[in-house]
Amino acid sequence: MADLFIRLQPGARHDRVDGWARDAEGREVLQIRLRARPVEGEANAALVRFLAESAGLPKSSVALARGDRSRLKRLTVQGVDDLELRARLNAVMAER
Repeated sequence: MADLFIRLQPGARHDRVDGWARDAEGREVLQIRLRARPVEGEANAALVRFLAESAGLPKSSVALARGDRSRLKRLTVQGVDDLELRARLNAVMAER
């Protein structure tokens, strides 16, 4: 199982992964922009779908663990470890 911290920007022009950054606490976070709006959980659901598709995993393996109403979110991903998940996401960023 992998834990992943995300900094989400909803309401963007395009769905995309912007790259890795550090938050105020020094944790590595993946910056993601999504077109979905933060209304009634729409952006959270879109984030789960987008991350699962980007990492080549079933949607059921990705879950929002924390940050339902925050831009900083923690997701848990079943079926891969932290290194494998990072490698898959870095491959997605290299394609663009």
